[in-house]
Amino acid sequence: MLSRIAESLFWIGRYVERADGTARILDVHLQLLLEDPWIDEDTACRSLLSVMGSAVEPDHALTRGDVLSILAVDRSHPASIAYSIGAARENARRAREVVSTELWEALNTTRARMPRRVANDKVHEFFGWVRERSALAVGIVESSSSRDESWSFFTLGRSLERADMTARLLATRSLTEASGPSWTTILRSCGAYEAYLRTYRGVPSATNAAEFLLLDRLFPRSILYSVTRAENCLRDIEPRGTGRAGVGDAALRQLGQIRSELEYRPIHDIIDDLQRHMDAVQSATSSASEAVRQRYFPTNAAPSWVGESS
Repeated sequence: MLSRIAESLFWIGRYVERADGTARILDVHLQLLLEDPWIDEDTACRSLLSVMGSAVEPDHALTRGDVLSILAVDRSHPASIAYSIGAARENARRAREVVSTELWEALNTTRARMPRRVANDKVHEFFGWVRERSALAVGIVESSSSRDESWSFFTLGRSLERADMTARLLATRSLTEASGPSWTTILRSCGAYEAYLRTYRGVPSATNAAEFLLLDRLFPRSILYSVTRAENCLRDIEPRGTGRAGVGDAALRQLGQIRSELEYRPIHDIIDDLQRHMDAVQSATSSASEAVRQRYFPTNAAPSWVGESS
């Protein structure tokens, strides 16, 4: 597969998942700001922007409208939903020869229908629409793609981004502590509430809910499931990544280390320092993504010439 095509598929997966994850996080926290009058809106908004990697200068008090503008409809902001959908569509255009007509039309239509502003009474509806369009794009790939390198690169991007976004969602739990979102709210935002009830058969507690979203091996939005799936994709792309002496693939090493760190650490230890562990997950996914870029689609690589031996 051409490096250009692999890179585009990888980033389509990442951007589609980023749009979905950002919509889920914003839906939870903007609703929380609306319902809880005791929260300091400016502090909560700045903390949320910081978690999303979008800290702003303290020149004025921030409101939920500012957050919505920055992280939802700003087409020039790299962390916004509108930017992610536009970037996914652009990468699909670059890889048009391997992207199916259905996926291209889905991304193109979503980009064309992305609003430039959202009314306050339409915010929840907008986030639902983003989740539905993201699910449509993923469903098209899952139902109509051969399980070859194209699918592996797309799924690798999605899995890395999903682990990162779930870590960010869990990190927001400690933003305002007592006034933060409940574990029930967080589970619902991940579409995990009913799956959690079937697994634990009880009202969500901090320990069980965190354990489910962090370490459940069967739930597709858990961090452990996402990291493991990313590892499997890397092994499918490069079966020789795990050699006779250790692991040679840098991305596999990063993912294996963070998976082991979470998998073998007691859940109470993770919850006691949740912010640090979620930062470690985000750092590992970022490092793994960079290792994938350097290994499979390096940019500005200088050509090397091998001269004829005399």
